[in-house]
Amino acid sequence: MTVTAPTEAETGTGPSRADRARAGARELARRARHRPVTAATVLLLAVAGLATGAFWSPLGDRTWADVVATGLPPLEAGHFWTILTAPLVALHPVSAFVLLVLAAVALFWAEGRLGSGRTAAVLVTGQVGAVLVTLALVAVLATTGWPWAVDLSTSLTAGLSAGLVAVVAVASATVPAPWRLRLRLALALLVFVGLLFLGHLADVEHFLALAVGLPLGSRLAGSASADSSASVGGHGRREWRQVAAVGLFAIAAIRVLTLVVPVVGPLGDTASDSTVTETVVSVVISLLLAEGLRRGRRIAWIAGLVVGAFYTLLGLFVVGAVVVAEVTDQMDQLELVGLAVFVPNAVLWAALLVWLVVGRAAFAVPSRRRLRRRSGGTASGPEVAREALHRLGGSNLSWMTTWPENRYLAHADLPDGGVTAYRVHAGVAVALGDPIVAPAERATALEEFRATAERSGWVPCLFSTTEALADHARATGWRALQVAEDTLVDLDGLEFKGKAWQNVRSSFNRAGKAGISHRMVTLSEEPRAIVAQVRAISEEWVGDKGLPEMGFTLGGVEEALDPEVRTGLAVDTEGTVHGVTSWLPVYGPDGVVVGWTLDVMRRRQDGFRAVVEYLIAQACLTFQAEGARFISLSGAPLARAGDEEDGAGDGELVLDRVLDRMGELLEPYYGFRSLHAFKAKFQPRYEPMFLVYRDEADLPRVGLGIGRAYLPHARVRDLVALVRS
Repeated sequence: MTVTAPTEAETGTGPSRADRARAGARELARRARHRPVTAATVLLLAVAGLATGAFWSPLGDRTWADVVATGLPPLEAGHFWTILTAPLVALHPVSAFVLLVLAAVALFWAEGRLGSGRTAAVLVTGQVGAVLVTLALVAVLATTGWPWAVDLSTSLTAGLSAGLVAVVAVASATVPAPWRLRLRLALALLVFVGLLFLGHLADVEHFLALAVGLPLGSRLAGSASADSSASVGGHGRREWRQVAAVGLFAIAAIRVLTLVVPVVGPLGDTASDSTVTETVVSVVISLLLAEGLRRGRRIAWIAGLVVGAFYTLLGLFVVGAVVVAEVTDQMDQLELVGLAVFVPNAVLWAALLVWLVVGRAAFAVPSRRRLRRRSGGTASGPEVAREALHRLGGSNLSWMTTWPENRYLAHADLPDGGVTAYRVHAGVAVALGDPIVAPAERATALEEFRATAERSGWVPCLFSTTEALADHARATGWRALQVAEDTLVDLDGLEFKGKAWQNVRSSFNRAGKAGISHRMVTLSEEPRAIVAQVRAISEEWVGDKGLPEMGFTLGGVEEALDPEVRTGLAVDTEGTVHGVTSWLPVYGPDGVVVGWTLDVMRRRQDGFRAVVEYLIAQACLTFQAEGARFISLSGAPLARAGDEEDGAGDGELVLDRVLDRMGELLEPYYGFRSLHAFKAKFQPRYEPMFLVYRDEADLPRVGLGIGRAYLPHARVRDLVALVRS
């Protein structure tokens, strides 16, 4: 027999049920005082639902429905008060319960961000304004004889949903990136799908509330508004890809739903003569495209453009045919089956098409066949670069040559083989770092790169090369200019002792007090929850910039997922990631990793400030124990410690000053120079990094090409805003 110990309530030593009930009531009252608008609204909805019976039977079945619900008939009958009573009830019991829950959740969240005064003002004006404008619009459209508008002119509407849409739209301005974009797109998708496929009075109200709430969100939110200065280009590559993929998933889902559950929308009955086979084929194509776009594949982007353009143009043709038939009184001769599905579907494809065109830079990952063609072999270009690094070794930035955005020149005729990675911008072939070849074969590799570029009409140059390569290039007729500095920390005998390392030791102490520990991992092998946190930290950093995500010598989470890249994580006892660094391997000529180069370096905004110092110092100790000779904190783009203008020619001085000015302009957005100063905490030694080019006549094009290499996706208005700032 099992003996159970008596509870505190049974022994009289704990709180009774009455005490717990009173404590719960006090807690509820406390929360209500902090959210008065939410509490009052939920109370009014509950009382009105009970009083009218809206929670258990449809309101539309009551003879007195037009006394509490609103629409054109009640207003024509003089029931003007229904504008104020309709938000408190719902036309169907399911709607009544859903609205009650949505009001509690949405208003509780929004009131905490906007404050009670702003929340109440937006809720009331958004609801009343959307209803009045909707009814006025329907009254005008009904005079045209449009069946949808005529039907709406006799319908009733009720519920607080328009006001809730307005409140959420405005409150979205307070959400930091990248969740601000995600919330707004989700809201827009729901509203547009409702309008296009259902078209009830409430759907029109939602559209109007959203159309006003989103553009005015930052102003109406006031000081609570998050920094929304970032242009649309400020979203990371993954964000562009995810939104495109979700859009295609939505299109596929709508196609299935309209086949299974037809409804009557603004353009008629969504039932069509589409067969199950046609629907399955369409859905499969959409899902395949979605997966390709999620991966950033260029071939999927091209296919998406073709399909999107096809549906958009076909939709325009159908609409044009309807307009012509209406004008010429031949509508009775025009038979368009499935028009109510076809045109809204074309609208969604058109929106996706615009997204793909604007965000085209995020879908630049070439196909494996294209990579093989670039490399001239059976393996892909990145794989050729990886193999060459394992065999021949490379410079501190050489692992960046394995990134898929590069083009590749394979030096198949050299005794030891090798590869040169480069990108083409503004007619300039910009090679990244030193060619990956044996030291004795540099001259031939440089000449092959020059010849390849000139045959294609490009200006050749090599960016961020080592001093050894720069000296060798000068000896063979090239010119070289220092453009950055690599910051190296030698690990042999490194100890964080003495006054110079006080900041680093302080970061260790802070991490210990906060319960934060360091983990050096392979990110691709980590659980999804950890990878998701790393992505969120990175996307928050990218989304709050005023310019697009930079590239070229700056990687991100996708690059950190490479199995050969190491990732440092600062994780607390609850599994929360507070900061992240990624480290690229530096191979020696014997195929052994001799050092590690810092790439990603980001922290959670609400994490402790010294987390990056902590991560770098811990990485030093980890790699030191593994036998690495050094770590490279990498050269901050367009930043360096000293003035290297002495002895430079006029053209070099001009380019030097242009790059220097670019560094100044980009500093408020990306902090390269403050980053360079930050790295000085680790007592590094500096090695110069050079730009290698043919002659001074190339410098104007080279400067433009380098700028586009770092900001390949920036638009003219981004650059204008940058200069004006």
